[in-house]
Amino acid sequence: MAVPLSASRILRALRDEGLTVVEVGDWSTHNRNHKGPWGPVHGVMVHHTVTRGTAHTVRVCRDGYEGLPGPLCHGVIAKDGTVHLVGHGRANHAGLGDDEVLRAVIAERRLPVDDEATTDGNRHFYGFECENLGDGVDPWPKVQLEAIAKASAALCRAHGWTHRSVIGHREWQPGKVDPRGFTMASMRERVADLLR
Repeated sequence: MAVPLSASRILRALRDEGLTVVEVGDWSTHNRNHKGPWGPVHGVMVHHTVTRGTAHTVRVCRDGYEGLPGPLCHGVIAKDGTVHLVGHGRANHAGLGDDEVLRAVIAERRLPVDDEATTDGNRHFYGFECENLGDGVDPWPKVQLEAIAKASAALCRAHGWTHRSVIGHREWQPGKVDPRGFTMASMRERVADLLR
C-alpha cells in the first residue's frame, strides 16, 4: 500500500529528475478530497489535453470546466517540457476504470485489455495532462516526451515502482484514446531507461 507523496516530496522528486517545475497558485492544497479518498496510490496516468496554448491549458486543468471541476490532474506537461503543478490530492483525471488493470499495475505485470469501468481511478493514480490536441497530427516535441518520461520516472523512483506503474488513460478506461500520438509501450521504455 503506497501512501501518496507530500506536495513538497513531489516537487523535490520532479526537480531532482532535472525537470523545470512551475508551482501554480495554491496547488499544494487544491484537490477534490471532499469527494472521496486519495490513496493508496499505485501508479502514474498519462493523458492528452485536447487544448492549444500552455496558459489556457494550465488554466483549464487547474480550474476545470462546467460539469467537471478542477483540478483535472496533478501536473500539466507543456510542449516545452515544463511541468506546471496544479493540484495535490484527489483530482478529476482518471475516472472509473478496469479493476483488472489496477491489479496488474499493483503487481507490475503486463496490462490486460480494459473492458469495464467499475473502479475509482482518481483515488489510485497520479495524473499528468500533456498539452496536445490529441488528433494524431499535433506533434509531440522531443523535450515534451522526455519530460513525460522524467515526471513519471520521478514518481516511480520515489515510490520504488518500475516502469510498469505508468499507464495511459486509454489503458484504464474503455473508450478513451489518450494519449494519442505515441505508444505507451515506448513511453514505458523511456521510463525504464531512466530508472536504470
